[in-house]
Amino acid sequence: MTDTQRRGRRIMMTPEERDAYLSEQRTCRVATLGPDGAPHIGALWFVWDGGSLWLYSITRSLRWSQLRKDPRIAVVVDDGEGYVELRGVELTGRAEFVGEAPRTGEPCPELVEPERLFPVKYFGITEMPHDGRHAWLRLTPEKITSWDFRKLAGLT
Repeated sequence: MTDTQRRGRRIMMTPEERDAYLSEQRTCRVATLGPDGAPHIGALWFVWDGGSLWLYSITRSLRWSQLRKDPRIAVVVDDGEGYVELRGVELTGRAEFVGEAPRTGEPCPELVEPERLFPVKYFGITEMPHDGRHAWLRLTPEKITSWDFRKLAGLT
């Protein structure tokens, strides 16, 4: 095992640390691909249910149209300013469209949990508001990479 591999394992978040981190963070950066292979990156709000990242996206966005043509997606959630404060999670896989688009609140069993978590996290309310412009994307990651450089400094 190389020194880089050992360091990678030392800074990797445990599943419990990762779940807590993704539950507390508010903004992610979402990368999608255009027809020519060029990446597009934008910020988005999300919730994590312990197995999938749920993205609440405007349905008339470039992101939405690109994912309709190519569902491959990468998402980064990170924070920290100084080197020993850096931490984050990268999730990659394929986006799935869940529920009606745009979302109007029609019953959808798959959306019960994200629509319970989202309004509390972002608006401090328990009822999911529907604005007729957004809909849900689910990323059940094929790969997850995490890092917490605070571990190198003994800060955790």
